[in-house]
Amino acid sequence: MARLKIVNKFDSSFVLDSEARSTLFSLLISENFLNQIAEQVKWHKVKFTELLFQPVPYTTAAPKGMPPEFEKYHESEDYVIINVPPNFMFKAKIFNPSRLCAIYQKVA
Repeated sequence: MARLKIVNKFDSSFVLDSEARSTLFSLLISENFLNQIAEQVKWHKVKFTELLFQPVPYTTAAPKGMPPEFEKYHESEDYVIINVPPNFMFKAKIFNPSRLCAIYQKVA
């Protein structure tokens, strides 16, 4: 029987090199992708905040699976958090971390 490992602290920091960051951001701000997000959340328009984070294991310190400093965006009705599509990560040649989340803001 497998045992659960309790994670008390998880280092969610990461650094993207400038080329990977540039490629990823160009994909995340493409008009087609912005329209897809807006349509999914039923907003007129969204804009990328340029905020990314690595999902973290659920802990008492991070009950929403994200670094605590990003929880304010999760709780706001003016922001949406998405998983960066795996094909975007691959195109940007980002393999570590293996998953990222991006934050988008509602545009009035």
